[in-house]
Amino acid sequence: MTLTEADREIAAAEIDASPKEFAGQESLARRSDEVERVLSASSVSTTSLEERQRRARRVSGVSTQHDLERHPTELSRIQTQRSQHTNTVGRSGTRGSRTSRRSEKPLPPFGAGKPYPPQLPDPDEYVVEFDGPDDPMHAMNWPFKKKFWTAAMLGYTSLVAAFGSSIFSSATSTIAKIYHVNLTVGILGVSFYVLGFAFGPTLWAPLSELKGRKLPLVIGMFGMAIFSIATATAKDLQTILITRFFGGFFGACPLAVVAAVFSDMFDNRTRGIAITLFSMTVFTGPMMAPFIGGFITTSYLGWRWTEYIVAFMAFLAFGLDLLFMNETYPPQILVKKASELRRRTLNWGIHAKQEEIEIDFKELISKNFSRPMRLVFGEPIVFLLSIYMAFIYGILYLFLTAYPIVFQGVYHMTPGVSGLTFFGMITGQILAGITILLQQPWYMRKLNANNGVPIPEWRLPSVIAGGVAFSAGLFWFGWSGYSGHVHWIVPTLSGILSGFGLASIFLQALNYLVDSYLMFAASAIAGNTFLRSIAGAGFPLFSTYMFKGMGIQWASTLLGCVAAALVPIPIIFLYYGHRIRAKSSYAPKFAPGGPAVEDESGDESEKEQPSGVPRKDGDAATNAV
Repeated sequence: MTLTEADREIAAAEIDASPKEFAGQESLARRSDEVERVLSASSVSTTSLEERQRRARRVSGVSTQHDLERHPTELSRIQTQRSQHTNTVGRSGTRGSRTSRRSEKPLPPFGAGKPYPPQLPDPDEYVVEFDGPDDPMHAMNWPFKKKFWTAAMLGYTSLVAAFGSSIFSSATSTIAKIYHVNLTVGILGVSFYVLGFAFGPTLWAPLSELKGRKLPLVIGMFGMAIFSIATATAKDLQTILITRFFGGFFGACPLAVVAAVFSDMFDNRTRGIAITLFSMTVFTGPMMAPFIGGFITTSYLGWRWTEYIVAFMAFLAFGLDLLFMNETYPPQILVKKASELRRRTLNWGIHAKQEEIEIDFKELISKNFSRPMRLVFGEPIVFLLSIYMAFIYGILYLFLTAYPIVFQGVYHMTPGVSGLTFFGMITGQILAGITILLQQPWYMRKLNANNGVPIPEWRLPSVIAGGVAFSAGLFWFGWSGYSGHVHWIVPTLSGILSGFGLASIFLQALNYLVDSYLMFAASAIAGNTFLRSIAGAGFPLFSTYMFKGMGIQWASTLLGCVAAALVPIPIIFLYYGHRIRAKSSYAPKFAPGGPAVEDESGDESEKEQPSGVPRKDGDAATNAV
């Protein structure tokens, strides 16, 4: 597969922003000592604004090699911002034109008989920056207490979105009876919500790179709350289905943005823990809702209160995010800083780099639709892992109809009590999260021993173990729960293996994609998300026919066999993944066995690894997880 011109520019921008980490590749980038001068704590005095402006005018054209040595953290964050802009919303003005589109029309008259004024000085002299790597305005430098409460708020926000996807499953049979349709049509209320998960990130992800993290989160939770109320008050079935889709569309925002917020706040040492805990809320949310919805549906409140409850939870999340969340996206923080400086100094030329961005709609479509699809259907690693994860995600939502068939149909439990059996899966997911957290010291030791360069295949043993556990859990569930002669706790406990496998596969497979594709990981994850959300929407629609037509034990056997057949995918990548990436047009490559490269200061750089992909603090790839 060949790269388009836009893709080549993205790769060049990434290498240009971080030349040292891509030593050994053929690069169109500038030399490292030609990077833009960065105004930081050591290069600009903090005594007064006037002194800053005078010194800023004298730094143009000065070599920046010493800045690269003295401020690696700050420069890493600056190149991260460039990568995020380039990969998600288009050119940021650092290469070529400052805008992404040009008009062919002649300029209009200036007005009032005035001639056009002379050109302004170099705009870069008026661009605000952080005051060194320890600037307290940067989210990574916030106090731990502030980070903790922000993470807790956003964890709750993500839980609400996931909770809303499955609570409707307890009302599907009631909906079918009220509107005189079959059960499959009632299940569409769940499928349409998950379908919203597929399309929502195409708006929320680029918006979060343009306007910061807070705005889309606030809009998303408010929209989800409004459409949940619309579902609760709907007068007919078509209104229910339409409002459920838009509820999922808005609810997809925290699933697409919250991981990026964590990448803004936490560095490599703590980000893995934060992302794992966030993922637990995403996976456990759908499993917590059925028993709550079951008790509500069978009570005097009725099915409409399943949506009212979600609306109240979403309004609470909206209020918390609106009142207590501070912006974490570094470019947007600088926009606010520039606005304050303009107001207080009356110097209208002061601005942030973010304010120079102009978006071309065609380019936006390419980066958020075209490239993700090219990666999914053109890259073997992305394609096969997306198929695997789509199957796993589909089974997650298939369980919303399979569990009631077993525990209500065979064991004659009420909807609320049968929903409690999902706690077996919740326990398994929590165990998977704990296991991955306990692996962090082992992973960090290997990372340090490899000069900080991660090997993507280090992630795969957990995926393989999770695949085996997930397949075994499906067999266990079907053959222990089909007859009713075995105690109900036995099929319930099968959820421990299923939940453990599901979480292990998802967490580490996503990390594998990130490590493998680095600068294009956001597109790889976007394509993966779209494909798995389609599966999550489709699987519940045929589950009832399959389990009742084939029988519980044989339907579970079929699913278990498919899960077992997919286990070799990560095994193949464990042994041959580096060879597949070597033939890819998108995966970064390093010369095998290449010698260490020395920079101009004589320091020895990191040795090139055959399949290593360097990770950077807060890059767009990590944000996608």
